[in-house]
Amino acid sequence: MPPAQRDYYEVLGIARNSSADEIKRAYRKLAMEYHPDRNSSSDAAERFKEINRAYEVLSDGDKRSAYDRFGHAGVDGAGGPAGFDGFQTFEGFGDIFDAFFSGAGGRGGRRRGPARGADLRARITLTFEEAAFGTEKELEYMRLEHCNECSGSGAAPGSSPEVCPECNGAGEIRRAQQSVFGQFVNVSTCGRCRGEGRVITNPCEECRGRGGVRRQRQISVKIPAGVDDGQQVRLSGEGEVGERGGQPGNLYVLLDVEPHEVFERLDDHILYDLPLNMAQAALGTSLKVPTLDGDADFDVPAGTQSDDEFVLRGRGIPRLNGNRRGDMIVRATVVVPESLTEEQRELLEQLADTLGTPSLPHRQKSLLERLRDAVAG
Repeated sequence: MPPAQRDYYEVLGIARNSSADEIKRAYRKLAMEYHPDRNSSSDAAERFKEINRAYEVLSDGDKRSAYDRFGHAGVDGAGGPAGFDGFQTFEGFGDIFDAFFSGAGGRGGRRRGPARGADLRARITLTFEEAAFGTEKELEYMRLEHCNECSGSGAAPGSSPEVCPECNGAGEIRRAQQSVFGQFVNVSTCGRCRGEGRVITNPCEECRGRGGVRRQRQISVKIPAGVDDGQQVRLSGEGEVGERGGQPGNLYVLLDVEPHEVFERLDDHILYDLPLNMAQAALGTSLKVPTLDGDADFDVPAGTQSDDEFVLRGRGIPRLNGNRRGDMIVRATVVVPESLTEEQRELLEQLADTLGTPSLPHRQKSLLERLRDAVAG
């Protein structure tokens, strides 16, 4: 028996009445924590898959409503009512009735129906700025596509698949057996047609009867502003083709964002460490600091200490699918020189003699100004 699925709200660690923003924040935090590229624990991949599935359901209004009403059965199956634990029809009991009542008319053969194509994954590397402001990237990848020569049938042009002589098109083989309890019927997939009910006697030379060929595909991927490392973009219908007329799968593009030389990202905000010498921190100064939008004027107040933080509003990362931006945090770092010139040492010694003497503020300032000039020189 497979392990019971956990409640999706429990997976994301949120309440059932959580807002869309709360769901998104919880997902982003957990996805970053359990991403297999970042987390080396043995269960990281499984947890990451579980987190993505929970977010896929709870971030979609219709799916979330179905999940709230019917639980996992409402979103994992065809949407049938709860209480049947995922069974959507009574077809699953057919073989049981056939086994005991095989002589009572029997059931018609069942060929396999349309099958959805496989999902594919690819990776795209973005610069810090591309992730912040969005971009458009060209992506090349291999996928299974319908064979142009046979239009996906697998049969050579001018021919078509024929009814399987082994199962007469049923796709399955039934063998009756007698026992002390009566007659039993063993049902198995037809080995010749593999459950298709049709066989190809004259296969297509291009695809060798498979109906599909692998081709290189190039598409343009639009990356929205505000994406972060480890997130993925889903491109519906860009996966592999489905069998027997089934829907194509999806392409999931995982985003790798390169670190920035001077900025560190904190959700929608960015952090910049501003180095200051002792004179700049003590006296204050005006200088330019880098931002994502170019250099900006910045005033350092007098008496700034190491680790003091200043906020530049709206200079951070644009919020994903929103119209606002985070902030830029400027963190001061006072750098003490490792070596001094004779003049600098002399000035510092004079300053040390005067610090803490309230009656000499003007002399202190003068020495600091001279020190700043000496350091700048």
